[in-house]
This record gives sequence, structure tokens and C-alpha cells, in this order.
Amino acid sequence: MLGDRWSLLIIRDMMLRGARTYKAFLECYEGIATNILADRLRKLIAYGIITTEPHPSDGRKRTYLLTAKGMDLAPVLTEMVLWAAAHEDTGNHALVQQMRQDKERFMAGVRQRWVSNPSPRT
Repeated sequence: MLGDRWSLLIIRDMMLRGARTYKAFLECYEGIATNILADRLRKLIAYGIITTEPHPSDGRKRTYLLTAKGMDLAPVLTEMVLWAAAHEDTGNHALVQQMRQDKERFMAGVRQRWVSNPSPRT
């Protein structure tokens, strides 16, 4: 389900930045190819980790949203970010510090932001 780099990066971006558009994923600094992105989004939808709905301002576009199943990955991804930061400079010092200080509070904040404002961000 999550055995590749791109799926985890997609989920990470959704957790930290909220709902996303296809274009927003393409603009991430990791540089995912369009064919890989389309494939991973389809797979994540099939696994029930994300869902899609029409973009509110342009029905031709799709907005990708984490499902409850997807949000349940927050503790796993938090631990992965902390592990990476312990072994190399990730460039996410403020985020890592916030996670280290209180993981439960950090995850509650992610969940709360998602529940209270699931609106698309382009």
C-alpha cells in the first residue's frame, strides 16, 4: 500500500498542508513525474487512503483529501520524520522540534486542522 517513496510523500504533503490539487503535487520540490503522480493517486484512492472531489472553484479540477484511514497514518509519518531528522539534516528544524516536544499534541493539531478546514489549497 505504501511501499514506495512517492505515496508517502503525497500523504506527508496532505497531512501537513491539507487538501491538495494535482498541480500542487507537481510543484513539490521532490519533482514527481506526471505519470507517477497519476498512478500513485489512483492507488491511494483504491486503498481508501485518499478520496477526491470536484474543486469548489473549478469543477473540472479534482481536489484530493485524506480519509480517516489516511489520517490514521499520522503517528507513523511523524515517527518517520523524527527518524530521518535523527540521521540527517532534513531542513525541517521547526517542524521536527514541534514533533519532538509533544508528538501527541502535534498529531492532534494535524487532525484538528484537517477536520476544521478541509478546504482545497492550491
